[in-house]
Amino acid sequence: MAGATMSEKILAKAAGVARVNAGDIVWVDVGKAMMDDILGPRVEIAEGLRKFKDRIWDPEKVVVISDHYTPPASIRQAEIVKFTRDWSADHGVEQYYEFAGPCHQVMAESGHVLPGTVILGTDSHTCMGGALGAFATGVGSTEMLGVLATGRTWLRVPETIRVLWTGRLADGVMAKDVSLMTIGRIGHAGATYKAVEFCGDTIAAMPVDQRMAITNMAVEMGAKVGLMAPDEKVLQYLEQQNAGTAFSCFSSDDDAVFCRTETFSAADLPPMVACPHEVDNVCAVDEVAGVRIHQAYLGSCTGGRYGDLEAAARVLRGRKVAAGVRLLVSPASQSIWRRADESGLLATLAEAGAVVMAPTCGVCVGLHSGLLAAGETCISASNRNFIGRMGSKDSLIYLGSPMTVAASAVTGNLTSPAALL
Repeated sequence: MAGATMSEKILAKAAGVARVNAGDIVWVDVGKAMMDDILGPRVEIAEGLRKFKDRIWDPEKVVVISDHYTPPASIRQAEIVKFTRDWSADHGVEQYYEFAGPCHQVMAESGHVLPGTVILGTDSHTCMGGALGAFATGVGSTEMLGVLATGRTWLRVPETIRVLWTGRLADGVMAKDVSLMTIGRIGHAGATYKAVEFCGDTIAAMPVDQRMAITNMAVEMGAKVGLMAPDEKVLQYLEQQNAGTAFSCFSSDDDAVFCRTETFSAADLPPMVACPHEVDNVCAVDEVAGVRIHQAYLGSCTGGRYGDLEAAARVLRGRKVAAGVRLLVSPASQSIWRRADESGLLATLAEAGAVVMAPTCGVCVGLHSGLLAAGETCISASNRNFIGRMGSKDSLIYLGSPMTVAASAVTGNLTSPAALL
């Protein structure tokens, strides 16, 4: 019998069986269930749970995070956050976070994402948790209702695409560029309901916070989950987050069966952008250099971690944001905000002309704090550039690395960071 993939091993453990294979449908125990304010208790769940006598299977395994509507920009948003807060208290959910930052970052740095566990969340980018070796994936609110009531759900074991990156990244090239290149080759639906396992010495050389940017965007290929085998860096990260030791680390066997393997050379990778209006519409920044921008956004669960702010500050230090451009910076969590403040990173960004904001999902998803008007163009370190995503349907969104965002903010046009290093 052939060896097992990483996802097969995790789901076998969660199902309490010795072996599962791609295509099997299995019932699994859920390690943590995460809900946010936008698709959490207010959507079907509050009413549906009454049919189960308002019972949550295990409040200690439920995490609720208000992040999309914080800080509220309207009475309706404030009411939703209040409802989410009150619902959590009423149901004994002590792990409730508000104004702490985007949910996926909060989940990771608060020790809720553990290797070898199944993590379900009411947000498609829950797959970011795969950087820590968890089978983390997004689910709809109706499915979450069943999870809250029973602690279990059924999953079809996915086939796995193996993505191998080898070599050293050039100066000015980041994990976001790796992600965009991968998505460009596989396509926005090329990994539908598959696991995408990232491996190779390029990935191994990255710090954990950069790896998260890659697994975060696995869903932009249609993937069910993005995975990376835990290594010593992951164990050190978990220790720093006081995550404990009650987890199992899995990796794919040498003779595991992959449905497809894609190989990339890091040395050949230039800074990349995804052009409007699809994440797989990618090219080198140099191919679209000179496109005028009006807004540059550094933040979100994809591009607002400390290493991202640090990389952007490297480009911005001693320079100024171009006239007519607004550079918005939203650190990915309160803890990252504080660390960046204490180290002087926020001061460096502000001195260059950046507007430093609260940790929030608001800008990324076009809810508040920095919407685009008709005719405006934004370069963003976030994860989606769909039409109307960040404001007007007549605006344009390009996606790039934090360094590309910073370089473009300085020149006022789409610019490769290599030109300023």
